[in-house]
Amino acid sequence: MNQIINMIIRQLTRKFVNKGIDAGFNKASSMQNNRKKQSQSEIDDYGNPIPQKANPTKRLGGGQGAKQAKQAMRAMRRFGKF
Repeated sequence: MNQIINMIIRQLTRKFVNKGIDAGFNKASSMQNNRKKQSQSEIDDYGNPIPQKANPTKRLGGGQGAKQAKQAMRAMRRFGKF
């Protein structure tokens, strides 16, 4: 009876830990999109900064990084079992 309870507790703990790790990686990859890249503006001949125009065609990629991180974590968990 004690072995069955321990087995169930281990399975639940493993699921909670894996969900927490996945959530952490998703949050970390989404934080990359929220950070603003500080670019140094150019200065004209009079010492005034020239405002830079935003590039609307530039796309910030975060979903791809999250997917790769999740796949890497799954692979590491599989190798950890051996």
